[in-house]
Amino acid sequence: MSTQPQVKRKWYFRLLTKLMSGRYKEPTFIYLGEPIENGALILSNHEGTDAPMSLEMYLGRPLRMWGTGEMNAGLGRLYRYQTRYYYHEKKHWNLTLARIFCLLASPLTWLFYSGLDLISTYHDARFVKTLRESVESLKAGYNIVIYPEVSDKGYLAELEGFHEGFVLLAEICKKRGIDLPIYVTYFRKSDKVYVVDKPVLYSESSSHGQSRSEIAAMLCQRCNELGRMQFDAETLARSQGVAESAAKIS
Repeated sequence: MSTQPQVKRKWYFRLLTKLMSGRYKEPTFIYLGEPIENGALILSNHEGTDAPMSLEMYLGRPLRMWGTGEMNAGLGRLYRYQTRYYYHEKKHWNLTLARIFCLLASPLTWLFYSGLDLISTYHDARFVKTLRESVESLKAGYNIVIYPEVSDKGYLAELEGFHEGFVLLAEICKKRGIDLPIYVTYFRKSDKVYVVDKPVLYSESSSHGQSRSEIAAMLCQRCNELGRMQFDAETLARSQGVAESAAKIS
């Protein structure tokens, strides 16, 4: 799956990303293997909006991200989702403050999500549509980005677990003749480093008959290991060179 799809973001989305470049600085991508090939599954921690924006603005690869269905819903549903679930429950804001803030933030967020071309996810039978759209996007050469961390206590530096939806996607791809390469990544906000592990094929992850929960736990553990890694100046410089070379090729 080496296709290079033409990613066309809406004009206002491109303008918004330029305006936000001061807020979201380019991270240093540390590749423990080769740069990401198209048609892959990328797993990442979330870190609020920082990890998604870093990938969207600076990875230099065609992406489609999974996002909860409320993100692609109407403005009213998005407002309710952001106030109570995102800012209050996950980021631990005071609920009244979250409601006031989102009167301004939600309309801008709605515009942004519309331009990001998210793949909506659900907790019911509509998840079949999520999987179908994801498979078609992979075939077209997009990379699917999923933030599977269990975030009931908020976005933690040490992840407590991965949800298993991405394993189901990999299973379906395998049945359709696609042995999905999986890149586990970790964004460290403190020093703006994005660590990208060597890819592992789904067939390798499941080669010993592991269950979905076992595969999810194994890759979550690896994600945490990436987050604890430390790198010297030489490694950082070399990785920057690899990233620049990959950007020129793409």
